[in-house]
Amino acid sequence: MTTIFEALRKDHDTQRNLLQRLVSTSGDTEARDTIFKQLKHELDMHANAEERHFYKPLMSNDMMQEKARHGVAEHHEIDELLEALEKTDYTSSAWLKIAKDLKEKVEHHLEDEEHTFFQLAGKVFTEAQKKSLAEGYQTYMSGNA
Repeated sequence: MTTIFEALRKDHDTQRNLLQRLVSTSGDTEARDTIFKQLKHELDMHANAEERHFYKPLMSNDMMQEKARHGVAEHHEIDELLEALEKTDYTSSAWLKIAKDLKEKVEHHLEDEEHTFFQLAGKVFTEAQKKSLAEGYQTYMSGNA
C-alpha cells in the first residue's frame, strides 16, 4: 500500500519532467502548447488534491500549521505564474522567462515538501493515516484526470 509521500513524490517527478520539457520548447509550436496544457492540468489537479489530502490534515497540528500555510501560499504563487503564461504570447521572449521562473518556483516548492514537510509530517501522521491519505489523494487524481 502506497503512502501519501510516495503518491506525492510520483506526481512531483511527473511535474519535473514536464517542466524540463516545457523550457526546452520554443515559439508558437504544437509541442509548447501541448506540454503547457498538460503541465497546467497536472499542477492544478495536484495542488487541489494535495491541499485536500496533505495540507488540510496538517493544519490542525500546531507544529505543521505554518508549514502547511506556506505550502498553500506557494501553490497560489505557482497559479499566478501559470496565469501569466496563459496571457503571454507563445512567441514572446517573455514567455520563456516566465516558464523558467515557473520551473524554478515549482522545483523549489517540491524540494521544500520532499526535504522538510515530508519528514515533519511523517512524525505527525500515523501509518494508517499515511495510507488512507494516499488513497484519497489517488482517488481524487484519477477521478479528475
